[in-house]
Formats: sequence, structure tokens, C-alpha cells
Amino acid sequence: MQFSIRQIHDFKTLATDCLVLAVPENSKRLQGALAAVNTLSGHMIRHVIDSGDFSGKAGQHTTLYLPKPSKIARLLLIGCGKAGETDLQQWARSAGQCLQRLKARDAVVCTDGLALDDAVSAARQLTHAIVAAQYHYSRTLSHKPAKPTLRKVGLHGLDNNKATRHALQAGQSIAEGTHLARELGNLPGNICTPSYLASEARKLAKQHKSLQCQVLNESQMRKLGMGALLSVSRGSDEPACLITLQYKGGKAGQKPIALIGKGITFDSGGISLKPGAKMDEMKYDMCGAASVLGTLHAAAAMKLPLNIVGIVAASENMPNGRATKPGDIITSMSGKTIEVLNTDAEGRLVLCDALTYVGRYKPDVVIDIATLTGACVVALGEHASGLFSNDDALADDLLQAGTQSGDRAWRMPLWDDYQKQLKSPFADMANIGGPGAGSVTAACFLARFAEDYTWAHLDIAGTAWKSAPKNATGRPVGLLSQYLINRAGV
Repeated sequence: MQFSIRQIHDFKTLATDCLVLAVPENSKRLQGALAAVNTLSGHMIRHVIDSGDFSGKAGQHTTLYLPKPSKIARLLLIGCGKAGETDLQQWARSAGQCLQRLKARDAVVCTDGLALDDAVSAARQLTHAIVAAQYHYSRTLSHKPAKPTLRKVGLHGLDNNKATRHALQAGQSIAEGTHLARELGNLPGNICTPSYLASEARKLAKQHKSLQCQVLNESQMRKLGMGALLSVSRGSDEPACLITLQYKGGKAGQKPIALIGKGITFDSGGISLKPGAKMDEMKYDMCGAASVLGTLHAAAAMKLPLNIVGIVAASENMPNGRATKPGDIITSMSGKTIEVLNTDAEGRLVLCDALTYVGRYKPDVVIDIATLTGACVVALGEHASGLFSNDDALADDLLQAGTQSGDRAWRMPLWDDYQKQLKSPFADMANIGGPGAGSVTAACFLARFAEDYTWAHLDIAGTAWKSAPKNATGRPVGLLSQYLINRAGV
């Protein structure tokens, strides 16, 4: 899709399939572009507001069709709420979704009335929302849905400078990364296996010269002592792998930001078998890994002046005669022993070895991303990812990035009080901490393997996909990309 900054001095000369306008709630007096287009349309905007059918409430939308000789085929009116209280992210999502449903080939989005504080951020958010709305899954459908018709979008009301133009490209890059994460998440487990994730990582490395890919097989991981990760893959015919993607956009010697993704491509629960209801959704248990690949794509496409290392711990969790059993004791790469009380708490087992492995890259900060616990869904639902961290500054940076991107997180406690729930009489720790505070004790488990790092953990079990209708969301690619943009200072 092609984006540009449009400076429109006279709407009479504008030719477009769709003009998108922001309408404040209960507008008594139309101003600026709204007033000009209202006159041009024969007062159609004023009529639809006065009719009471459209009030301009946030998220409300309606489409008006202008007769010839007007060169504007459609007017898409989207409510932006009360003056001065506009939620730009919500408005941008509404604009993207509405444009996706229309058959317009090109559109002009007018930002008048949105009261933008930061034009650069607004350009990035609008672009991201419009491109992200164009995603549709079709890989395994025999009858492919019609492809979106929208090809060109102009943004009116923003300064046409280098920073804004760069923001347009950044928004597209983040949306493409989100698309990649959604596509990987939506693929079924018989296609998206650990080996498939490795092949996708290699494709990214071929697409971007700034990326380098390395994949460790089970034999190599065994030599490194990754007993925790390999304990998860024991019951599967699909071999596990550890995928590393290095992005070198920063100065030589600059410590990298490390992103670690849980890549359980299907989670049956292992011997501690899950109930059958909604087990199909356990194909989404690799959405942490998908978000790492999506974020690395976005960072490389934006050419961020950073060094980043992405690590994906990929495995299936299946039951067979060789599978790890409750009560088994395993030894992690760190040397710490773990009593496996529940084989369905497998994500922390693959992540703990990845957390140890990432130390060889001497990271500046480490962030792991995982669909880790159902307890986090109970606590926060689908609106916010759970954030745990051993560093207040890193936590604040991630929370800020979440607010900026609309991909929000909420900080959860990581107190020593919870560590005692992981005690085991037979090993250094158990892999579960009992029924209380499940998301917290899972994070406490990971914290034991991140003591040497400035570290954060994002539990995305509630935000990575939706059950009705079933669809991966691509989160938290937006949050992570915004965090990297902020770190890069661009």
C-alpha cells in the first residue's frame, strides 16, 4: 500500500474514492474541512447530524455517497467523541476497519478535528491501523476471500517533512510485522511446527541483510545441557529447535536488546493432558515466538539504529511413552534442577533455558514474551498483557510504549513472598506454585533464570488471540516496536 502526505487547499479539486473525516460529538457548528466538504456535498453532513442518526460519538461511523459531478465518490464520517477527548488509536482503528470493508481503491484521511499533539506519532498510528486492518487469513481456505482493494492513502493535515514521511514507513513496517505474527499464529499446528518457525526465521534473514539466523537442533541443545527445553519435546515426533535472529543496526560493541519468545507450536498439555474443549486454540501457544519474528521484521524494515537479538524456543508439547511425567526431575542449562509437577506448565521450561543461553550475547536488557498462564487471562482478560520486571525503569519504558501504541500492559507484582510457593523437597524448585497467583509464580520461576539481567516478562495469554471469532491479534508487536523506536530515539 502506498501512503503520502496530501496538502489539500480546495476540496473542490480533490478526486478520491473515499474521503475520511473526523466528526466531533454533537457538532453544533462545522469548522475547517468539515465545513468546506459539507458545503461541497450540498449540506449532507449537516443533514445526517441533524437527523439524529449520527452524533459523532467515538467509533460511530457512516458512509455518504456523493453524486456526480463531485470527484469525491464517498464520504466516510467517523465520530471522534467530545472535543479535546479524542482517542486517536480508537479513531485510527475505526478508520482502518471501515476502509477495509469498502471497495475504495484510494482514500484521503483528513486529520482535521483530531487535535493531534504529535503529528509524527499520529502518522505512524494512522498508517499502522489502516494497513493492519487489511489482514485476512486465507492460507488453508479453498475459496480465497477477496483481496482488499485499497492501494493508495493520503493523509491531509500533517506537515510534509522528513520525520512525518519516515513515520508513514514505520507504521507500515510495524503493520507488516503484526501481519506476520498473526499469520504464524493462525496457521494450524500441522503446518506451523518448530521446523516451520525456523524456516520463517531463515526467510527473514534472506529478506533483510541486517538479520542473521542460526538454528540449533536437539543434538546441539543436548550438548549445551538444555535439559528443561528438551524435556518438553520428548513426547513429540517433531524435533525442537532454538532459533536465534540477530539484527545489527547499531554500533559495533553496542549491547543488544534481547527478545525471547515462547514457541510451543501445539500444547496438548503433555501427560497432564488438557481438556478437549478449545484445545484447538493451543496452536496459538507460539504467539510469543511469532511476536519476536514480527518485531524483528519491523525493526529491520525501519532500519532502527539498534542491536537486537531475538531467540525463539520452539517445541511441541505432546504425550507419548517417552514424554516427561509429573514427578520427573530435570536439569536446566543453568544447572538448576526442576521437579515437573505439571507437564502443562511447559512454557517456563523452554524459556528458562533460552534465558540462560541469551547470556552469551551480553544483552543490555532481556524481554521474554509468552502465552504463559491462564491465570493472567483471569486477572487481566483480553485488554492488557501482564508485565513483570526486576527493573522499574524497564517496566516504566514498556508501560509507556504500550500506552503510546495502544497495545497496553499492566504491571504485576514480582515479590519474594511468592517464591516460597515454588519450593520442592526433591529439586531446586518445582515448575508450578499451586493454585494461587499462577501468573505471578510463573514469572517468579523465570526470574530465577534472569537474575543477571535487566529483565521483563510479558504474559500475553489473554491478548495474543481472540476466541470469538478465532484470530491471532499480533500483539505485542506494536508495544515492542514502539519500545524499540523509543530506545532508538527516532
